[in-house]
Parts: sequence; structure tokens; C-alpha cells
Amino acid sequence: MSTAPTTDRTRADVVLENGWVYTGCDAAPRRGGLAILDGRVLSTDDEEVARLAPGAHLRIDLDGRLVTPGFQDAHIHPILAGMELLGCDLSACSTADETVAAVAAYADAHPELDWIVGAGWSMDAFPGGTPTRGMLDAVVPDRPVFLENRDHHGAWVNTRALDLAGVDGETPDPSDGRLERESDGFPAGTAHEGAMNLFNTVRPMATEDEAYAGLLAAQEHLLGFGITAWQDAAVGEFMGSPDTVPVYFRAVREGALKVRVRGAQWWNREDGDAQLAGILARRDEAAASCDPDRFSLASVKVMVDGVAENFTAAMHECYRDHHGRPTDNRGISFFDPADMAAFVSELDREGMQVHFHALGDRAVTDALDAVERALHENGPGDRRHHLAHLQVVRSADVARFAPLGATANIQALWACHEDQLDELTLPFMAADAEEHHYPFGELSASGARLAAGSDWSVSSPDPIQAIHVAVNRVGPGEHHRPLGPDRQRLTLAQALDAYTQGTAYVNHLDHVTGRLVPGAYADFAVIDRNLFDLPPEQLHDARVDETWVGGERLFRRGGAA
Repeated sequence: MSTAPTTDRTRADVVLENGWVYTGCDAAPRRGGLAILDGRVLSTDDEEVARLAPGAHLRIDLDGRLVTPGFQDAHIHPILAGMELLGCDLSACSTADETVAAVAAYADAHPELDWIVGAGWSMDAFPGGTPTRGMLDAVVPDRPVFLENRDHHGAWVNTRALDLAGVDGETPDPSDGRLERESDGFPAGTAHEGAMNLFNTVRPMATEDEAYAGLLAAQEHLLGFGITAWQDAAVGEFMGSPDTVPVYFRAVREGALKVRVRGAQWWNREDGDAQLAGILARRDEAAASCDPDRFSLASVKVMVDGVAENFTAAMHECYRDHHGRPTDNRGISFFDPADMAAFVSELDREGMQVHFHALGDRAVTDALDAVERALHENGPGDRRHHLAHLQVVRSADVARFAPLGATANIQALWACHEDQLDELTLPFMAADAEEHHYPFGELSASGARLAAGSDWSVSSPDPIQAIHVAVNRVGPGEHHRPLGPDRQRLTLAQALDAYTQGTAYVNHLDHVTGRLVPGAYADFAVIDRNLFDLPPEQLHDARVDETWVGGERLFRRGGAA
């Protein structure tokens, strides 16, 4: 890690003392504190911090709390999630009745809206994971409703929305998705994957001002969890969303973007190579107008497959039916593997990082094949390609990550038994699928580099909750059996490093963030207790007390920053 030199060691702006500091360079925290000068780490040496403390402008007693490098989320959708916080947000609903009641309450509170649009409903709240149009018709019969589910791979609509979109029993399923149907073939009310696009011409799209408000709301929310940087997993025009690139440019221009962001530009599966020039132009515009330590557009998001719970994750083996018999469905690959390998190689040649959504084991194989072709054709570079989600990975592919230089981008909160996995996924997969689910420990043992993210708003953005699951393979506060064999667990240090220096690496920010060393930006979190002193099953009880970016405190629990 190379950082800007710190020449003046006679004074400090801020000193935090009497606590524990996990620098990311040692196996465990050390007793002491942190000195900050001009927005950068000056020292973590206990004696030097003590010497500088009396003259500091601000002196903070940690009182035994833990300082860690700022968390960085490697896969997140903050603008969409922020807009959800401000709209019809169903993410707190756990049952079908609660969800329907929340929709009704929102519609009653907003009679001025022509459409009821929102997101966040959970598939496991509904039989088979597929709510019906009739449930919405009962509470909103007169206005169209379009509600994306929690993972944004499906939408729930009412009859009025179907009518306005011209979607009926004669409408064929698109090649990249499907409609759930009633016995007579009429759409039942749930649209999966590309079938959601059937409503794009009629449903309202967010304005730039709404998206901007969503970004600022998301930033405030994420700072409360100690998050100081992220990789936005899809910027641009993404699955019916407004173009989010101007939103980020505006936030940079107005000084409102306080965290550090790398944007992964959406690779539209309809546009092919014709979109490359525009992607490169936006990358270059960001490089010319923004501090690269604040905002970059040098990544591209490639969505290889769907999700397992609606049987669109691309698998090597066929999904099973309700009786455990193999079907002929192996999920959906959104790109021909040879075509994907070709355009990934071209992106690599142009210096772009590729951020893959690869959830099923066949998608992982195809993504690694694409990285391997790029490496063969272009030679080694510093692109830092990474594969996100990795729900099922064959052992043969686990061993390929390190030699190819591919980073495993993990969403650790998902690696536990819960209803959506146990009822809608595992029963329809091969008998040994659980053994290969979210194989974080196996990946780490193979030498693969790990980064970590949340996929918020799909799931909570709280890194501490995700770290708890990575270590325990059990949900926070739950008492289920652990998911998979013990070898898939991570140590606390491994999980914490993935959420700090691992993501800093894929964000190309590891030269200035990810570890607390002299010269690095003073991006850090203050946690209310020392995680390393806790029994593993109590990790989820910890909370972030403060969040600092560039030496500025941007969040303090229970008070103004």
C-alpha cells in the first residue's frame, strides 16, 4: 500500500485514544489510538499518539471501543435503494398480509399518484414466491401497481398494470424472462427477469431529482453502518431506472458526495459492442472531471444469469421439480458464453474492470472462462475483475480464481439457512448443492482474494451483520444449523478484511484506503465494542458509533456528527 507521505509529525488535528485499533496489517487489534492530520492517518503508534494528544484540536476518548478501516461495499445499488426508502418500501414486511396492507396504506396516503410503484417484497412471504394480481386488485383496483421484489429480479403487478401494458394471455414470454400464468394462460401477476421490461413503456420512471434525493438518502443511511466507499453495481440506464451517471456527476459537482464511489456501468444485453464507445467516453469524462479517489466510472457490470429462487440462475445441473425429479431447466444465461468472452476481452483490452453477476455454478464457469480468455489475449494487467454472489461454485472453479487474478465478491449475509433458501431454492437443486453454497472458506483457502458487499436493497447493508454470518454461517440471532460444512466459514479477520481492504482493492482505492497506515485517508469506523473480544455468536450485537471520511466525522450515533 503506497500512500502520500506525511512529513509533519509534530501536530495532529484529531486524536482518538484509549481504545483498540485494527489497522488491517495485523492479525488482531492493538491497544491504543489514532492520530489524524490533514484528513490522513498520521500514526497508530500508541506512544506517538499519546505524545500528540495534548496538542490536538479534537481529542476523543474511545473508552475501549474499536477503530477499524472504513467498510467498503463491493456490490450495492444505493440510488435505487435510497429511492425505495423514500417511496413504497415493503422491505420491513415479513408476511403476505403485512405486505398487502402496506401497499394499501401507501396507496391510501397518496391519492395523487397515477401509479403505485415500489419495491422490497420478499418472495418467501408468498406461496411459491409468486404473489398474484388478485391480491393487489383487492386493495388497489383503480390504479396500476408495479412492485419489484427484494432482489429486483421480479415484479408484482395488478390487472390494471397488465391492461395498460397490453400484456395478456397471448403475450409470449421474452427470451430473458417469463410471466407466471394462471391455468388459462393469462398472466398471474408476477413477472420474472426480462418480463419486467414489458411494463417499461407505461410505468413511470424516476426523475433525476428523485434519483438525486435517493442518492443522498442512501449515503446518509450507509454512513450509519460505517460505510465509507462503495462500488455501485449498475450505473447508467439500468433495468428501467433513470440514467444514474448524471446523478453522481451532480453530487460531485455540488460537493454532496462525501464517500468514495466506483461506478460499474451497465452492459446492456440488447446493445452489444455498439455501447462500448459510450462507456469509454463516460469513463474518460469522469477521469477528466472528478478526483479518481472520489468517483470513477472505470468498471462495467455484466449480468451473466438470474437468481436461483426463480430458477433463472444458470446451473450445470438441471433444477428439480416439486417431486425431486430433474427438469430440463438449467436457468438462463443472458449472454452466449463465446460472445461474452469476446466482449469481456475487448473491455479488458480497453482497461475496463468487469464486475460480473454470477450466481449459479454455470454462470461462474462462463465468467471465469471470459476472464481467462482476456488474460490469454491481452496478457496480465491491473483490471481487477471480480465475480459477485457466487451462490453455487464447483470446486474445480474455486481453484481457478487465484491463478486468473479474479476476486470473489461475496454477499455474506446470504450464507445461512432462511426461508427463501430452504423453501424456494435448495429443494430444487442437486442433493449436494448445500455443500457448494457460498464457498467463502474454500475460496479463501485456495488463495482467492475476497471482497464483500451487501447488494442493498436486496438485503441489509450492515457489514457487521454480514460479518456475523460469514463467521457463523447462521443468521444474526438465529439458532439454525450452520449452512454447509465448517470449512466454508471465515475467521473474523478474514471477513473484516474482505469488507475493508478487499473491496478497496477492487475499487482501486487500496493505495489510499482499506488499511489504517500513515498517509492513508482517515476513512474509518468506530465500533461500540471490540469485535475480537466477542464470542462469535454475539458479533451481530455490535454497532457502529462513528463514521469518518477523510478525517471528517460524518456520522455519530445519537447525535450530530
